[in-house]
Amino acid sequence: MTEYLDGAVIPIGFDTPVEPLRRMTHYSGEAGCIAQARAFAETFLAQLTQEWCVDVDRRVAGDVLLVVSELVTNADRHSSGPYVLELEGTTTQITVAVYDSSAAVPRRYPRDPGRIGGHGLEIVDMLADVSVERVPVGKRVKAVLTL
Repeated sequence: MTEYLDGAVIPIGFDTPVEPLRRMTHYSGEAGCIAQARAFAETFLAQLTQEWCVDVDRRVAGDVLLVVSELVTNADRHSSGPYVLELEGTTTQITVAVYDSSAAVPRRYPRDPGRIGGHGLEIVDMLADVSVERVPVGKRVKAVLTL
């Protein structure tokens, strides 16, 4: 469909969908990798906001950084090899996925405020829709946050 405004032709209803913004990086467990992953996510969020005009408010940005921290920390602690952080953003959601070499599925503990440790996945579950999938090299933990 085409609209006309004072003689100018304005195409609307484009047939080609826009691909989501995707960025990926990897870590080997070196010191400071969790901070590096958060910085990578901050750069991703800035690009999503500035270049793709996606409205990411401060609360959602904080939630994304917390999810990145928790998932990368879990991969760092529970896998013996390198791991990959993948971020994907659209106008409606942001996906954080971490691939690691461990085939062990993360344990979800029952809610217990008195327990020391083991709350990471519980926190991520409260902020996002979480799924775990085995992949040929280990597993992928994916968290989808709705904007």
